[in-house]
Amino acid sequence: MALAQILTPLPVLIPTIAAAIAMVAGRSPRIQQLISLTALSTVVAVCALLLYLVDRDGTVAVQVGGWGQSEPGMGPLGITLVADRLSVLMLVVSSIVLLAVVFYAIGQGISDGDERQPVSIFQPTYLILSAGVCTAFLAGDLFNLFVGFEVLLAASFVLLTIGGSAERVRAGIAYVMVSMVSSLIFLTGIALVYAATGTLNMAEVAVRLTDVPAGTRTALFAVLLVAFGIKAAVFPLSAWLPDSYPTAPAPVTAVFAGLLTKVGVYAIIRAHSLLFPDGGLDDVLLVAALLTMVVGILGAIAQNDIKRLLSFTLVSHIGYMIFGVALGNALGMSGAVYYVAHHIVVQTTLFLVVGLIERQAGASTLQRLGGLAAASPLLAFIFVVPALNLGGIPPFSGFIGKVALLEAGAQSGTTLAWVLVGGSVATSLLTLYAVTRVWTKAFWRARADAPEGDLSNTVPAALIDDDDDIAFADRNDVGKMPLGMLLPTGALIAVGLALTVFAGPIYAYSERAGEQILDREQYISAVLQ
Repeated sequence: MALAQILTPLPVLIPTIAAAIAMVAGRSPRIQQLISLTALSTVVAVCALLLYLVDRDGTVAVQVGGWGQSEPGMGPLGITLVADRLSVLMLVVSSIVLLAVVFYAIGQGISDGDERQPVSIFQPTYLILSAGVCTAFLAGDLFNLFVGFEVLLAASFVLLTIGGSAERVRAGIAYVMVSMVSSLIFLTGIALVYAATGTLNMAEVAVRLTDVPAGTRTALFAVLLVAFGIKAAVFPLSAWLPDSYPTAPAPVTAVFAGLLTKVGVYAIIRAHSLLFPDGGLDDVLLVAALLTMVVGILGAIAQNDIKRLLSFTLVSHIGYMIFGVALGNALGMSGAVYYVAHHIVVQTTLFLVVGLIERQAGASTLQRLGGLAAASPLLAFIFVVPALNLGGIPPFSGFIGKVALLEAGAQSGTTLAWVLVGGSVATSLLTLYAVTRVWTKAFWRARADAPEGDLSNTVPAALIDDDDDIAFADRNDVGKMPLGMLLPTGALIAVGLALTVFAGPIYAYSERAGEQILDREQYISAVLQ
């Protein structure tokens, strides 16, 4: 247990210190890159060891600064970090994704902006984003959960607008405005919780809320749900996402899509299971989950740009996670935990693949794409595997997670739960239709058949055979997929396949995590000792 307590703060400390060192080394990009890779590789190792220890020994709570408790039975005075099975699983998956994406960004050269782009700030900002994500997952009190959100959001503002193009600045402004509204609502919720309970430590809040009237508890939960729902992109609070994410460079879009919304989902799980377990708003969450699935996937079908299509599928599949949480049973929570881990990996992978498509063909809109399967069979393979996984084709992890959620809905047996089961199946089929549409248009048909195929930027015509049916233009980098971009993409595909190959032990861990989430006494006793 002592080793676990030593390890718990490190996922926050390591990237924070590394960011400071990287900022000092701003004139040496290679040193910055080495610092980032070393720091994030260390975080992966630390989180993996922490997962083993927490699964073996139970929840770990660390009082940063050694303040201790004001009196027996009361919450600690300082900052509390809590590592349980859910939080360390999120840390492990997130750290793997963060490492793969920074490797990809280095391979790409993060050169989507102009030559004056301030690339020296990318690595330090990315490390601060990593620290913010880890802070949010480990926070044991509402205020430091807010701090974690604000740290990762401040970093995301910089990453989203890096390069300074007009489109990115416009998207950044919308993202900032929505994030600020969410933060203000969250801060209001924090103030209300403190007024009702006199504390912000989540374990102590959970105890004291039992003495708060039911109507007040429901109102507090509703305020927090709105704040977390915006961050998680739950309908009807999701309209900002498809307009914000696609404008950023491919690695930035990938890490945003994979991680930032899941931090919001994690906060919803904590609030629902630890602070407000009486199920007062479960029906509202179920309806929101259904609308998130359906509206998101209908939006995806209507898109011609692959980035926007994937952004809408991202929104849609948040609905699956909220479905599992709102059911409130052990099977639903286990399925939600497994599906969160699956979706972080698969969604990130697909956005990285879109970056490779842009390198290969010079565009990401279906109007200009075609012939990619013939031009690059490797690219076709690395697209189709995560695409089928997202669509829930057996035996991939997406199918396993969805089956668990469907079984949980059937186990619940309510009319609304059965409606969600039907909606989940329909959404899965429509997701498969959406990714199949990308496959047939971008990979299978000839480029000459694309309505705007002649407008795509590709390699110089001198490099092309006369009988090639793909149109080419004037960009030197198109048609070239750097090994530094291919390797991390392939590594994430391997991680996604590992979720399938080792589905037995991984889902068993998810079951233990789900049971621990619902048994909130373990969390409370670990923090309050």
